[in-house]
Order: sequence, then C-alpha cells, then structure tokens
Amino acid sequence: MNVMKHTLSSVLGGLVVTLVTRKLSNTPPTLLAATQYGHPFAWLIRLQIPSQYFPWRIDPLNFLADVAVWSVIVGIAVFLVQKAKKSSRKKQ
Repeated sequence: MNVMKHTLSSVLGGLVVTLVTRKLSNTPPTLLAATQYGHPFAWLIRLQIPSQYFPWRIDPLNFLADVAVWSVIVGIAVFLVQKAKKSSRKKQ
C-alpha cells in the first residue's frame, strides 16, 4: 500500500471512529447545563435549553483534533496489520 492510500485510509478511519464516538458521553461532573459527547475531546454539545432553540452545538477545533487523534491510531493499526501480513507471507 502506498503512502497516499495509507494516509487516506487512516483519515477516513479516523473520521468514522470520531463519528461513532458521538454516542459516548464525555461530560465532566461539574457541568450541569449541557451534555458533551466525543472522545478524547468533546466536540458535540447538547445544551439544556428550551425546545424552541436548537440545542446542539459542534466545536470544530475539538472535532478536527479528535479526527487527527483517531487517524493516527487507525494509521498505526493499519501499518501493524500490513506488517503482520507481510511477515506471515515470508514464513510460508
């Protein structure tokens, strides 16, 4: 796998994992007026405000930081899987 494919798969994998973490609450115990979602950085915030207002807020910097962290983790995982496949082919 060349560098471009590896980078693209890492970023797409990081984006998918980031979007999956929107279901995981990341609210500090001291915060009472909102619920935060996303790991390791809270990027999706639901405010406890009246229903006539749109309660969802997205923090774009935390979202990009979350995608970057998960992209690095996915990139390392893809690299290790490729390396394991190559070593198993050499043994055969």
